[in-house]
Amino acid sequence: MLALRLARGAHSLVQLRRLLVAAASAGTGFLLLCTLGYALAHPDPSAGALLRLLWCLAPVAATVYFAVAVARTDPGTRPRPGLSAVGLGPGQLMAISAVTTALSTTLGSVLALLVFLHLRGDLPGMPFDGDAAFLASDHPLPLPAALTLLLLVPLAASSASAVVLRPRGARPTRPRRPGADGDSPRERSRRRAESGPYADQPGRLSDPQQPAPPLPTPGGLPWGTAVLAAGLAVEAYASRSGPGLALPGRFTGGPARVFGGWSLTALGLMLAAPAITHLCGRLLQAVRPGVLRLLAGRVLQEEARRIGRPLGVVCAVASGAYAMATVYSGARPTFGPLSTLGALLVAGCTVATLLTAAVEAKHARADTTAALLRMGAPTTVLRGAALLRAGALLAAFGPLTWVVAELAAAPLVR
Repeated sequence: MLALRLARGAHSLVQLRRLLVAAASAGTGFLLLCTLGYALAHPDPSAGALLRLLWCLAPVAATVYFAVAVARTDPGTRPRPGLSAVGLGPGQLMAISAVTTALSTTLGSVLALLVFLHLRGDLPGMPFDGDAAFLASDHPLPLPAALTLLLLVPLAASSASAVVLRPRGARPTRPRRPGADGDSPRERSRRRAESGPYADQPGRLSDPQQPAPPLPTPGGLPWGTAVLAAGLAVEAYASRSGPGLALPGRFTGGPARVFGGWSLTALGLMLAAPAITHLCGRLLQAVRPGVLRLLAGRVLQEEARRIGRPLGVVCAVASGAYAMATVYSGARPTFGPLSTLGALLVAGCTVATLLTAAVEAKHARADTTAALLRMGAPTTVLRGAALLRAGALLAAFGPLTWVVAELAAAPLVR
């Protein structure tokens, strides 16, 4: 009940994000139900239904990832002193966020079930009169199996949200007197580095050449590179032989193992992207930086973990789309409605996750941005720093996406 009250009292933009999560869950649930319908209509060749279910894992993962990103940016479930006073600590807020995520995704699953039943003709109204092989309208629908598939997204999304938002144990700190200056210079530099992306800039606007304390580099670049290379190797090996991958709709393409190779490629890019983002910020501050490059570089370093992984996933999806377009450039494949729906779900959820992470990063540095404006920093400097950050990320991840796409498509066009 408390989760419903917090959900009803949220801002309109927060409600819009929750509705997008419900829409993504509805699309993914509909794909899962269509896979069940295909299995009912084709009981003998079970391999085709299994491969279609395997293909649906990509929309499921994209929907869960988007739902977790929305849960992270939900202002109603952030720890606040007023809520802690009435017994709503971090653990209780984490549970409320998981319940809210479950409600949004369950709403989408219910909508998917209603649409699927309507198209089959099980509900009053005009049923779908086209090619309804994936609906299996002449077979009874096993309700337990349908509910099991529909519960997959709500359970995965709520569990992932609870894991991501679980309260971390904070180390006890000794109280310090106001104005005390007994710490070492290294300790003071560490506190300045942890206080925010602009923590060192207000005091350095007059001397931008003074070096700022370095922020720790995110790990994952070696593992990401290794997983990326493994994914490309699996794709090269799988292109030689293997069973066909039956996608929902009318489009059937390359070997089934190619899907596993693309999954490893996406995981490798997601692991390596935070370190690449941090490196972009470091390069922006190299060789006598000015105020503009200093601000842009420090923000990229601070937000490397927050926006790096969604950016890596977007690059993985873009490289996969480019590779598919390259492979089938002359074949003119026929994409069915379900194939189109799955592609739109994956692309839309990944882009929406990146935009949600960008909004979260903007809110995280709102106090420091306001402090810079109070000190007299012109808004053109902040806008220029934002454009410089976007240009640096595009210059780094654009060629990387193209190279990965070319390497992924090369063994498939032979």
